[in-house]
Amino acid sequence: MEITTDLIMKLRKLTNAGIMDCKNALKESNCDIEGARKILREKGILKMLSRSDRLSDEGQIFAYIHPGGKVGVLVEIASETDFVAKSDNFTKLLKETALQIAGMKPSYIQKEDVPESVLEEEKKLLLKNTDLSKKPAQMAEKIVEGKLSKFYDCVCLLEQPHFRNEKVKFKDYFNEEASAFGEAIKITRFTRYEIGQ
Repeated sequence: MEITTDLIMKLRKLTNAGIMDCKNALKESNCDIEGARKILREKGILKMLSRSDRLSDEGQIFAYIHPGGKVGVLVEIASETDFVAKSDNFTKLLKETALQIAGMKPSYIQKEDVPESVLEEEKKLLLKNTDLSKKPAQMAEKIVEGKLSKFYDCVCLLEQPHFRNEKVKFKDYFNEEASAFGEAIKITRFTRYEIGQ
């Protein structure tokens, strides 16, 4: 079997090892991915960190004030390198994220950030406002899951529809834009201010 660029990149994605290390391990293992992983592990080259764990102190904080001065947003996006953080495309992504936050009013970045207490309260409200007594248990559970999904779409930035194209979730837009940088990019925090709230 031939060592292809795709095979090298697949192993690199799994291990975060260097390109030449991946190529040599694939050569030694006759293009067997698992064998190559084992070789890298034995040589101590296998990196245990995932790409998202490699985020450093690089990135930017972006401030956006909506015209009229009644809404403001601070958003922080982290990157692996300052080269990416200083690029025009990174600044464009920051601004687009700030506009999304200003207009769509999320409370959390992703589903996992919603506190269990808030989730339990939302489930109680859903059960109180939805007559599930005549529904089979599995169907009732699916109804609650569907309604919780709508809740996440409202309160989680990455689950919201993109304000420019409601057919696209913001996370899909963000991930597509972030993939162009060739390194891990992550929204780490944000704050939204509004006069009177």
